[in-house]
Amino acid sequence: MDSALIAAVRRFNRTVTQRVGALDDEYMAQGRPLGQARVLWEIGPAGAEVAALRARLNLDSGHLSRLLRALENDGLVTVGPADQAGGDGRVRTATLTAAGRTAWADLDQRSDDLAASILEPLTEHRRERLVAAMAEVERLLIGSMVVIDACPPSDPRARACLRAYAREIGRRFDDGFDPELSNPVPDEALVPPAGVLLLATLNAEPIGCGAVKLLPDGQAELKRVWVADAVRGLGIGWRLLGELERYAAERGATAVRLDTNRNLTEAIAMYRAAGYAEIEPYNTEHYAHHWFGKRLER
Repeated sequence: MDSALIAAVRRFNRTVTQRVGALDDEYMAQGRPLGQARVLWEIGPAGAEVAALRARLNLDSGHLSRLLRALENDGLVTVGPADQAGGDGRVRTATLTAAGRTAWADLDQRSDDLAASILEPLTEHRRERLVAAMAEVERLLIGSMVVIDACPPSDPRARACLRAYAREIGRRFDDGFDPELSNPVPDEALVPPAGVLLLATLNAEPIGCGAVKLLPDGQAELKRVWVADAVRGLGIGWRLLGELERYAAERGATAVRLDTNRNLTEAIAMYRAAGYAEIEPYNTEHYAHHWFGKRLER
């Protein structure tokens, strides 16, 4: 990694933490540090499940428990089982008290005031530049938070991704998508050593997937590469593609191939840009119009 890039990121982090007051013991003069203020904000007037808070904020259970306990001790939050509202008693929820709702509204107003104080000294043109730059940084940071790991196809998160994949191609294919007409991909073909399914998650929520089958002839076949609309443009498809190729190459595959539908224009463009070339059809997939292949190097 380029040391100049590392230094630039560290400099940016120092500037931001100082400008937003993250170093203050009392964030925005509310009498509590940033961590507690953020948890209070995330709970919000509607309340929140503790597990969802933990995933959304990427906090370990102990740290989140300490933050919630501090808010409880201040009389701002109550934490209890969800069955108080008719839900699953095993699920714990955090709810704002009356004082907590007042503190939340004050935090909301102070957050607006802080944002305005950042923009106010700038000209209109520079405000627009800053906000546009912030939006770009936010998207890139979200991309860097995505985690890609192997996942059994039977995992509920993987199932959710595969269902989303099927729904999307059903909308985009000329005649919809009928799984009975498509070549089947059994779960056992996507479990090591036969292959693997990779799951992309953001804050523990599945937002993409991709799979590779390892074939006896030294080739590999890509299947089910999909990324959710909300996170497209962040390079996640490229990351999945690279990880699938790497997985196959490390296990001896010398080439990788795939079939795709003509309506998946973004995927076709990515494959071509990644060095895939069109090849002769190698299967009888009902929905395929293009077949691509690429040599792999270890």
